[in-house]
Amino acid sequence: MDAALRAGIAIHNAGRYHAAHDAWEREWLALDDGRDERLLHGLIQFSAAIHHARDRNWTGAVGLCESASEYLADLPADYRGVNVDTVRAYVKALGSDPERIERAAPVTLTYEGRALALDDLDAPAGVEAAVALAEDLGYDEAFVEKSAEYARDGLAEGELNEFGVLLCDFVTETEQRALVATRLRQHVQRRQRREEDVAGLFD
Repeated sequence: MDAALRAGIAIHNAGRYHAAHDAWEREWLALDDGRDERLLHGLIQFSAAIHHARDRNWTGAVGLCESASEYLADLPADYRGVNVDTVRAYVKALGSDPERIERAAPVTLTYEGRALALDDLDAPAGVEAAVALAEDLGYDEAFVEKSAEYARDGLAEGELNEFGVLLCDFVTETEQRALVATRLRQHVQRRQRREEDVAGLFD
């Protein structure tokens, strides 16, 4: 959960609120009821409220602020290192006056007292951030997700493979992002060809 949590925080702080929602959602859907589920559910509602307020959908923003407040209500002030109390205060204020989004930037999220940026993410969080950003930025989500699958396999074995490196570059190298995406696609295609070549050899 920590990798997805940190990825979403950094993406939120970069101003990509819909993508932050995506970073948290996959992990949230796999959780049972409890504090972790309420934290991610509340953060998802929080980011969606900001997204709707920025689109001047005041009714949607107010409703999402109310539900975010409910999910976050009983959590400790700094649950899992996240500045939950600050988020609660912000959604209360935004719910009362959604047009405040046009007067001031949304609150910054912190993790263990630090406002994470995309450059601060380690490899596991960088991989999760890449998947969320790819969809938000209009890249082919399928090959990025396949890259992430290969990267996660490597990380599970204690290795940062070429897929992990390229996904982290995709997150941080904004000027070269299209080039990195092309290289990722090429790596995925090569890996898939190798897998197809050996498939069925021992059946």
